[in-house]
Amino acid sequence: MTAADEHGALAGWRFSVAPMMDWTDRHCRAFHRTLSARARLYTEMVTTGAVLHGSRERLLGFSDPEHPVAVQLGGSDPAELAQAARIAAEFGYDEVNLNVGCPSDRVQDGRFGACLMREPALVGDCVAAMKAVVSVPVTVKCRIGVDDQDPEAALDAFADAVVAAGVDGLIVHARKAWLQGLSPKENRDIPPLDYGRAARLKRRLPGLPVSVNGGLRDLDAARAQLAAVDGVMVGRAAYTEPALLLDVDPALFGVPAPAADAFAAVAAFEPYVASVLARGERLHAVTRHMLGLFNGRPGARAFRRHLSTYGMRPEADLATLRDAVALVARAAPEARAA
Repeated sequence: MTAADEHGALAGWRFSVAPMMDWTDRHCRAFHRTLSARARLYTEMVTTGAVLHGSRERLLGFSDPEHPVAVQLGGSDPAELAQAARIAAEFGYDEVNLNVGCPSDRVQDGRFGACLMREPALVGDCVAAMKAVVSVPVTVKCRIGVDDQDPEAALDAFADAVVAAGVDGLIVHARKAWLQGLSPKENRDIPPLDYGRAARLKRRLPGLPVSVNGGLRDLDAARAQLAAVDGVMVGRAAYTEPALLLDVDPALFGVPAPAADAFAAVAAFEPYVASVLARGERLHAVTRHMLGLFNGRPGARAFRRHLSTYGMRPEADLATLRDAVALVARAAPEARAA
């Protein structure tokens, strides 16, 4: 059974790139799509207030080649989430995801993110409200628990509430979040990983699509988890070492990558970069997401330095990008994990 057969509208869930604030904007997603046609991509978290009252095109706009692409919403009011989900679905997103994992103080002050692990019934109401107004899948990204919660009881209670509300899938960041005493950055590293907890949830609820997130640094680590769950979500590794995405389609979906190598990917991405420049945006808005592309090759440092220095300038253009690429040796790097 293929991933598409198994999950229907969640085809592509086998591998996804995590939503990351200040990172996974539309330029980042367009670049990642150049490297993998099958990976599921996510927006940065967008709050319901921003969707309802802000510039929707700026917040939610995306290009057709980004599909399959999901929007991640932040909020805890069922009516507001329903409105925001409907708006996102009208924009054409393939999935609406609710953030129940972010531990930042600002997010807690808004009563959303990881603190909602303590309120599974409310999250269930939020899911039900969104499901009532959209036809695309509604999913939730959560932690295994927060603070002194017992992860066994907390995650089971949470999952039962959202399953009863009709959730289409659960993405489990396999760490607790400590809402007091740890920064958001520390919460991504210090609480120990417990992939087994996500696996036990999947065994308990075999009909629920479960994806696991957290600490997956390469495709070997990701593939190991696929023996126990339906999907893997990779965050920082996909962003800082984007060339690993070139291996996703052949290694996990059995189809060729859309580009033969990183050099071909840059060439294929040039029309998008040109369109961004034509709209009056700076080159750096796009190339900041590309800095790690050639890691491991001779010249990678020169590539990064060139783009960081010259790509910031108002006159920077495609020639600037090409000059940076020309600094990279084309000899094959050491083999990536696949």
